[in-house]
Amino acid sequence: MLALTLMLLLGLDFGGDTFPWNSPKVIVLIVVGALMSVVFVYSEKRLAKYPLIPMTLFKNRSNVASILVTFLHGMVFIGPEYYMPLYFQSTKGASPLRSGVLLLPLIVFTATAGIIAGVIIHRTGRYRELIWSGTVVLTIGLGLFVNFGANSSTGMILGFELVVGVGSGLLFEAPLIAIQSLVAQDDVATATSTFSFARNLATSMSVIIGGVIFQNSMDLQAASLRAAGLSDDALELLSGKNAAANVMLSETLTDPAKMLAVKEAFAWSMRNMWILYTCLSFLTVIAGAFITRQDLSKEHTETVTGIKKEPAGN
Repeated sequence: MLALTLMLLLGLDFGGDTFPWNSPKVIVLIVVGALMSVVFVYSEKRLAKYPLIPMTLFKNRSNVASILVTFLHGMVFIGPEYYMPLYFQSTKGASPLRSGVLLLPLIVFTATAGIIAGVIIHRTGRYRELIWSGTVVLTIGLGLFVNFGANSSTGMILGFELVVGVGSGLLFEAPLIAIQSLVAQDDVATATSTFSFARNLATSMSVIIGGVIFQNSMDLQAASLRAAGLSDDALELLSGKNAAANVMLSETLTDPAKMLAVKEAFAWSMRNMWILYTCLSFLTVIAGAFITRQDLSKEHTETVTGIKKEPAGN
């Protein structure tokens, strides 16, 4: 799994920036990294005496759907939280502090929705409806993000953040309850760790993939920026590998046309990211439909965790 993660993410990060996409280095990293997933599954299923992720968890269709929702949600929710400050600074000229303040509605409503979801599950024992509504609201919110441009109003941005925050918050706890309710008590800890692993892996991949899309999109904007009259030095600063480090460049330009061209280049490049995240979010809607309902037990069963001792031989 370590080989899968490192090689796949390095291949994606190098592609189109450090090396061309058709470079043998990039192709080998991505292909071999992806093949490591097959090796990992085989090892866990056939070789490991105490597997990290028992394959029995995936025999239930609802568990597979819950893991998919968790993975896709991890891919999606981190995108706005990580890249919205880049949008604020590059198109709105916001300082790092102000971009953090403008991100607060997304964070606050995500946390609030998560708390409300926990209360609803505790009182009603129902989680499927939260998953369904969360995936739909999150997809709608990210679809609205596609409308962000260089001249989008602050009110519109904050309103769309609210929608995404509510949808995202509803999906933090409900998929975990869906998994835990369908496994034996002895397997709850393993199911929980698998849930966390899927989410953490997804967030790591999301940041890299989002960055790749942004960088390559900024490179595609070179022709329009040159047509707007920007110098070669400015074009180099706004190239894919350098753009994120020069988000305030537009504020140093005195020509309004050049300033607008730079802001529109940033907005268009980030729009491609929002399209990707919207598509991934739509997949959570499909995966969530396969999660089944299970009555949550109110009885406590004491479980001894850790590796079980093998019975002593005669």
